[in-house]
Amino acid sequence: MTAVVRITFLGGLGDIGRNCAAIECGDEVLVLDCGVLFPDEDTPGADCVLPDLEYLRNRADKIVGCVCTHGHEDHIGGLPHALQWLSFPIYATPFTLGLIQGRLAERGLMDRTDLRPIGDYDRIKIGNFDIEFIPVTHSIPSGLISAIRTPQGVILHSSDFKLDLNPVDGRRTDLARIGSIACDEGVRLLLCDSTNSDLAGTTRSESAMSGVLREVFADHSSKRMVVAAFSSHIHRIQQVADVAVADGRKVATLGLSMKRNFALARKLGLLQIPDSAVIDIAQADQYGPEQVCVVATGSQGEIRSTLAMAATGDNRWIDIGSDDAVLLSSSPIPGNEARVAKMINRLVARGAEVIHSGQLEVHTSGHGKQEELRTLHTVADPEHFVPVHGEVRHLVAHAELAQQMGMPPSRVVRARDGDQVELSDKGLSSNGKVTSGDYYYVNGEIVERGEDLFRDRTILGSHGTVSVVVVLSRKDRCLLAKPRLESRGWVGEELSRDLEQAGAEEVEAAVKSFLDADEVGGLERVVRRAAGQFVNQNTARRPMIVPLVLEV
Repeated sequence: MTAVVRITFLGGLGDIGRNCAAIECGDEVLVLDCGVLFPDEDTPGADCVLPDLEYLRNRADKIVGCVCTHGHEDHIGGLPHALQWLSFPIYATPFTLGLIQGRLAERGLMDRTDLRPIGDYDRIKIGNFDIEFIPVTHSIPSGLISAIRTPQGVILHSSDFKLDLNPVDGRRTDLARIGSIACDEGVRLLLCDSTNSDLAGTTRSESAMSGVLREVFADHSSKRMVVAAFSSHIHRIQQVADVAVADGRKVATLGLSMKRNFALARKLGLLQIPDSAVIDIAQADQYGPEQVCVVATGSQGEIRSTLAMAATGDNRWIDIGSDDAVLLSSSPIPGNEARVAKMINRLVARGAEVIHSGQLEVHTSGHGKQEELRTLHTVADPEHFVPVHGEVRHLVAHAELAQQMGMPPSRVVRARDGDQVELSDKGLSSNGKVTSGDYYYVNGEIVERGEDLFRDRTILGSHGTVSVVVVLSRKDRCLLAKPRLESRGWVGEELSRDLEQAGAEEVEAAVKSFLDADEVGGLERVVRRAAGQFVNQNTARRPMIVPLVLEV
């Protein structure tokens, strides 16, 4: 009997983020990506969300390595946290390793790993896993498809991909090599990106952005161009730089990650810009507005990002005004729309002209749509299929697409975070949920799971807090002082004093009634109920009630 191969999904199946999977055969575990999910309005105060790393911690001595398919945060951002508890070598292309190294060095974790570079068409052994790496086009350089040869056949992991026939760097997704593997060996299992599986057609080529950029620059030839983009989107930055240099402008970077990634890409030859055209942001004021192009981070309006701070006049390097045209060369990530709109309003209020995706097609996705997915399925011709990398609607749509193409439903497994699938001589089966799939939230230096914290923060942020202090004699069972009620964020300062005094009187009456009845225990509940009823009846709000009963 051939050895069984198990794949456990630790993140990325139900969200677009925290992508991580553990592939197990015998006593060896291969980790595929280790990313983070960025917090939304439901997780106020969280820095990021990690995969279910507890599963890996329980198998720490079996991990033979981690393959990182590309350098986006949702695929590599979890590594600094994982390496605080674990130690394993990391395999990735030089550009991806450069991004990883910067994060690990900042945290003093370089001694916890060994960074091992891989390249297009390399075929290496990681433990007993035989892996071939195939070039793939995405919105970041050097992405890789992984063909993982196991005792149960080839597992093909698409990574994030699109089928761009005219990529900026000329590096196409190699369908021919995938087809060759499918013909010669067969693809036992396909794990495929589902991000755009609910969108018909094909994704526009990244090269199509050049024409849009030329048009924007031409329309604002007398202004300083400030272009906001993801710092990892080197292909977009290349096109911006090409247009800027052709327009006679100098290029400066704004934002730490933009500066770092810009330099790394130039060092590796992935970003081609003449030295004479690159200036430091501190030199920008030495040139006229029409002579400068600033490439900045902050296209999503992130708090404390360089562009968001410039929009409020708080950026030390750039003062936005009527001489500026600001191009947001991205589309708002779902959930960021309001934040981006607020930043745009602030930029416009400072006199800048803002060009965004609501006006022009200034962005294109790095993920393939339905026709591209159909093409990959046709070429790979997998025996079994699991949709990965997507929200629930994306996973469902991708499973339906595979079945519409003729794949029997019995050969399609729709998995979620925490689920495990098993390849055996009998085929592909689901073992169901074998780990919690819990979200692990990073709050500063603390990692914790559970959502109670964020429910409390949401209440505090939306309605404030009311604390009630009651001091009584344990021996005599009587109040030693009038209850004190204090609030923060419940009502404005003008109203708070009178309301707090009236509320304290309501609590005092409830406490005396409780004590007179000679009740045993439950006084904290009485205080909370009395304060809560008063607050709701008088303000129709629901702040967090914090009772503090002191017995002396």
